[in-house]
Amino acid sequence: MAVTEQIHLTTGWEPDGPVADTVLRRFVHAWAESLAGPVAAVGGRVQRRAGLVVGDLARPAAYYNGATLLRPPAPDEWGVVVGEVEEVLLAGPGSGDVFLWSAWPTPDLRRRGWQLEGHPPLLLRPAGGPLPPAGDLEVRRVTEPAALADWERVAVEGYPLDDLAPWRPGVLFDERVLASPLRLWVGYAGGRPVGAAASYLAHGLHVLALGVVLAETRRRGYWQGLLRARLADLDGLPSASLFSDMSRDGAERNGFLPITRFTLWRRSRP
Repeated sequence: MAVTEQIHLTTGWEPDGPVADTVLRRFVHAWAESLAGPVAAVGGRVQRRAGLVVGDLARPAAYYNGATLLRPPAPDEWGVVVGEVEEVLLAGPGSGDVFLWSAWPTPDLRRRGWQLEGHPPLLLRPAGGPLPPAGDLEVRRVTEPAALADWERVAVEGYPLDDLAPWRPGVLFDERVLASPLRLWVGYAGGRPVGAAASYLAHGLHVLALGVVLAETRRRGYWQGLLRARLADLDGLPSASLFSDMSRDGAERNGFLPITRFTLWRRSRP
């Protein structure tokens, strides 16, 4: 009797598969950690499950409250997966918006109370390559609470992060975040803080977590100066992030390549 050999095809999203199997899989895991790591550092709640990572500070926290999917759900799994996210983020006490990050197209979640935030593009910069020009900006690494306050204020007012306005010290993070893998940078022009940026190293990937300059100081090369400081700090590693369409052109001019678009959903809590 002939024996038929059974072939198991690899999708690249098996739970026990290597994180480094593909660029996208590595980024998904690194992005999830870039959001969850700071939350854990300042005493927030983090849950790591087979198909997702959830972080929650139970208060307004910009994009740091939410869930990142680690694999594409099967077509008949979406209801279960979103229900799991809602159970973690919405069942208990908490305020502020929560987010759902997916590297894959999702069903329409509006009937469940979610609002479509957009489809931010993922861009990747291979290791090496020329650095952007420094420009007329002094970029300093944040190592103490006073500089953290400068970073936070520029981030809140420059982005702007409306749910954290008006800015006050500690509205997002406190000094405990400085002991986490999150690296923070402030750009100063004439002694005044005008730019804020962040980097996170996870799974061998440099995640650009945030980069912004105050509205009245844009188009002066400050965004590129912040980018240069982060790329130089983690030279030798590939860099990637989810950019806005407004900053995408600047990233592509500095060696970033478009990979795909994510789907981002938002839901409000009381």
